[in-house]
Amino acid sequence: MAEVRAVLQRCDPDLLDPRGDSEQPDSAEAARMVVYLTDSRRVQKVLWRQLFVLDSMMSLLEGLESAQQLMTQPCPPQPEGGARGRWKALKVKSRSEVEETEILLRSLQDRVQQIHNRRHTLTQLVQQLHSKKQQCEQLEESLLKAQNALQSCDRQLIQLRAESEAVLRQLISWQQLRDELQVYVSAAQGVMQINLLSFNQSELCVELRPRLSSDLSSNELEPLKLSVTWSHDDRFRLQVSEGTAGLVEDCLSGRRAELSAALLEVMQCYVGQAELLSEIQTLRSSFAIDWRPAQRLLIYLKSALLVCHLEVEEGYPSSGRARLLSVRRDGQHVDTSGLKTHKPDLSLTDWLVLLCSSPLI
Repeated sequence: MAEVRAVLQRCDPDLLDPRGDSEQPDSAEAARMVVYLTDSRRVQKVLWRQLFVLDSMMSLLEGLESAQQLMTQPCPPQPEGGARGRWKALKVKSRSEVEETEILLRSLQDRVQQIHNRRHTLTQLVQQLHSKKQQCEQLEESLLKAQNALQSCDRQLIQLRAESEAVLRQLISWQQLRDELQVYVSAAQGVMQINLLSFNQSELCVELRPRLSSDLSSNELEPLKLSVTWSHDDRFRLQVSEGTAGLVEDCLSGRRAELSAALLEVMQCYVGQAELLSEIQTLRSSFAIDWRPAQRLLIYLKSALLVCHLEVEEGYPSSGRARLLSVRRDGQHVDTSGLKTHKPDLSLTDWLVLLCSSPLI
């Protein structure tokens, strides 16, 4: 609607409000009015051209003297310097100037674009220079920090070197002390006859090899193995492993402070039965025997059907003696009254030799 009103305003302002009232034409009426004005202008241009031709013909007829002259007179030349010629010349000049202006504008646009590109390039270069400057500043700070850290590391290295030399001297003294202690430990183990087998937070395993009398030095007595466990309430539990030692498998318990006394008690018991245990260990290599320390009973298996039972009294062989309890063949009691001994008190070895060689059994 605004465009239509603009066209009407240019053509004829009176058409907008021909009666001067406040009522405005609607859009359909305005559109019809624009179409009417366009057609009217086209008709007027045609009429103007026709009037121009008619005017030219009337001017030509006015200058003629007769109709014969109209037929014989040549066509007049095209007027030079008329408005149409000037208009065409101006049009050609305007077109050339427009082309030249367009060329200049394109060149100017290219130069402006080049200027913008150079400005953008310079801006990027400035930013890069600024970034490089910041990086250089950061690098200088980093180098300064690295130099300070290197100096600190040098000081720490000097201090650590001094400390390491002191520790090395202390380590050498500790190694010498360890060697001396190892000699003392070996000597103490040779005297105490105790070897440490294993050790952890709750259990200790040791091996006892007590010093025996001179008459038993030729017999190699098997060691006695003990395991000691302790709890959080400061109490211990000593377990005697029977194994091949021949002691009664027993368990002792008490406060941790009483552990040394318990070990000494077990060692004394072991030493007190050293002769018996040494003899039993020797007999095992020649006879099929089974020693039961709890019953103090020695079982001799002469054959698959013949079994002999011998009792060993407390204090054997110094104060106690060994005697034959029974002989059983296939579970039945065998009479041993005819078995003759060459001496009243026989040792376990004598009994086993007698039972092995006797034809009565």
